Amino acid sequence: MSGQARLALCAAAATLMTACALLPLVDQPTWLFTTILLVGVQTGVGAAARRVPLARPLTVAAQALVTLMLLTLVFARRQAVGGLVPGPDALRYYGDLLQQGSDDVSRYAIPAPLTGGIGLMLIGGVLVIGLLVDTVAVTFRSAAPAGLPLLALYSVAAGLSDSGTDWLFFLVAAAGYLMLLLAESRDRLARWGRVFGTSRDPGGPQDGAVAPLRAGRRLGAVALGVAVLVPAIPLFSIQGGLLDAAGTGVGTGNGRGGTISAVNPLVSLRDSLNVENDRQVLSLRTTAGDLSDMYLRIVSLDDFDGTTWKPSQRHVVALPDVLPPPAGLDPDVERRTVRTRITAADWYAQDWLPMPYPPSRVSVSGNWRYEPVGMTLVGDHGQDTRGEVYEVRSLDVQPTAAELAAAPRAPAALRREYTKVPARLPEAVARTAEEVTAGSSSRYDAAVRLQDWFAVNGGFRYDTEVEVGQGPDAIANFLRKKQGFCVHFSFAMAAMARTLGIPARVAVGFAPGTPQADGSVSVSLKDAHAWPELYFEGVGWTRFEPTPTRGTVPSYTQSNTPGTSEPDEAVPSRGASEAPSAAASPSESCSAQLRRLDACDSPAAAVARPGGGGSGWDLLWPGLAGLGVLAVLAVPFLPLLWRTRLRAVRLGGHARTAEGAATHALPAWQELTDSAWDIGILPDESLTPRNAAARFVRLGRLDADTAAAVKRVADAVEQVLYAPRPRPVAGIADDVRRVVGALHGGVRRRTRLRARFAPRSAARVLWAASDRWAAFRDRVAAARPSWRRPSGRRG
Repeated sequence: MSGQARLALCAAAATLMTACALLPLVDQPTWLFTTILLVGVQTGVGAAARRVPLARPLTVAAQALVTLMLLTLVFARRQAVGGLVPGPDALRYYGDLLQQGSDDVSRYAIPAPLTGGIGLMLIGGVLVIGLLVDTVAVTFRSAAPAGLPLLALYSVAAGLSDSGTDWLFFLVAAAGYLMLLLAESRDRLARWGRVFGTSRDPGGPQDGAVAPLRAGRRLGAVALGVAVLVPAIPLFSIQGGLLDAAGTGVGTGNGRGGTISAVNPLVSLRDSLNVENDRQVLSLRTTAGDLSDMYLRIVSLDDFDGTTWKPSQRHVVALPDVLPPPAGLDPDVERRTVRTRITAADWYAQDWLPMPYPPSRVSVSGNWRYEPVGMTLVGDHGQDTRGEVYEVRSLDVQPTAAELAAAPRAPAALRREYTKVPARLPEAVARTAEEVTAGSSSRYDAAVRLQDWFAVNGGFRYDTEVEVGQGPDAIANFLRKKQGFCVHFSFAMAAMARTLGIPARVAVGFAPGTPQADGSVSVSLKDAHAWPELYFEGVGWTRFEPTPTRGTVPSYTQSNTPGTSEPDEAVPSRGASEAPSAAASPSESCSAQLRRLDACDSPAAAVARPGGGGSGWDLLWPGLAGLGVLAVLAVPFLPLLWRTRLRAVRLGGHARTAEGAATHALPAWQELTDSAWDIGILPDESLTPRNAAARFVRLGRLDADTAAAVKRVADAVEQVLYAPRPRPVAGIADDVRRVVGALHGGVRRRTRLRARFAPRSAARVLWAASDRWAAFRDRVAAARPSWRRPSGRRG
């Protein structure tokens, strides 16, 4: 065997040995056998091309072409031309499969099932690394730099895995790299001839090894020892990861099933909101028309001792087939029935069952008991939510502001229980409540003013790291510092409402989750939330949202008139407008006017504006087809270059006219939407700009200043969409850049790198290319009659 062939085999072996570190991530090792076969073919093609010999760039191009065809044969055979050549359909399928793999990575715990998306990411990633290692070490004969892609592959595996055998996989990967270095040194010595033939060590064994080679082996052994001992020190402490099943740092207990404690949510909610690796807790499918109101309530806290809130000790009963209607709800108040099917994660162990409020029927297996006052379900004899699949019918109560404002006083017994505050509560709490609500026309008006004071005009900031102390002075400290997270806001508003004679309690659960491409809604640890519920006779317990940048403000407390915080009491909070309509309405995010301006989130919009991505695709397709060396090196950077160019065009200069405002505000909004999409906040075309802005603030955990910047951009877009003559708004580009920077600053480095080098919004290029191809085929089909030869009949 020639030295070059031996080096190629060592490069392939080093890649596969390093790939073994990925084995703990999935529950089936079959992908590795497929990878071994494909890497072997890839290596054989390279060896054959070098033996011909082909030029180095052509060798790399041949290997890349064969690699792409092999992946197509394994994953996209049905979508490919002839089952082997990837076309537009295969590329589009690759995009869907990679998106599915990304979703699966965030959904499953280690070891994850070997889905198609995860399989493509594993096998395709190893093949790309194998091609890079073979190119650097064999084709360009420089084995040392080949350790960089091997290190990248191992780092991905180590960052995701929480296996106790990480050190073993590190040894295997290090041995593979050392073997590659030794193979290169032997090949170099063989090509030098017998220059060092007289340098044998007379005292050593006569094994034919020259002194430089023995020295190289000794140095390699020392390097291997250092490489094993030094990285192994932090390696043993690696915990967590994207697929971590341990749930470390979340909730209480030993870390094997993080929970949100219903008794003391202050600490556990903070842990959930500050957890480094967000994890899916619940997945749900619902018939609700407005997902922004899909709060999942775990338990209500109604016992306030001046220090904290906790659930009262109440009797539980057997779960009835049909739950009684909620207390205080009149039959005249508009409502609709919602069905929600919820699946809890296998690791999520919660004694209380998360449900929409108020539930009317619950279908769940196991030992669950019903607590009638709070309308909650609690597990009995060790029953918890781990892996539970259950269905809840609930009422979507839709009161009007007028109904809430006209609500009579609550019954005396209910007032005594839910307006009780301890004597040791600082006087500043009641005094501040009176100052904020001075001049209120009703208890409802006072509640709205309290909510707006916390969420809008009181100068409060959302901060999960703030400490306000413990004991009776905690609420007063929070009101003075004006910094805290949902627990502080809900505790304070409920306590202040009670001092005003409004019955109040605190609910703990989850804010609305994130809609997924398959129609489900994903609820994660960072959606853990607390909010106050205030009682109004005729409506019952009613949700309010005082926490800025978290959750959604109830529509019955929102202003319908710009410039005022007072809701229109004569207008229903919601109604038939939520139903789909054949005609476009001002509440739709992609109205007829927006379509006329060609600014909708669609494939066509991505290419209609200058710099919309056409040139990026024109480079990408020749790169995939020709697979020249320059294209191979440039392909990974094409999404980055395309997004950079597109961002510069969208946020560039414009005329200070009404037309200039339209041509600038809409692309700026599109850039904000795409930037949020790149970090995982999927665009929702059903939302108005204002609601979409609130969603960006909530999902991006933006602070108050950045939230104001988002609102300014949304206001500018609404000016363009709805104003007869939109006025120019200065500083939109700077606001967008500020929001994008805050969104990127709020995610992990891995997410930022993905957003930069593999942005999700680059899918618009594929969509646009597909639309162009379809339009071209339509034009060709329409032109076919003109190609027919004229009839042979003579006139």
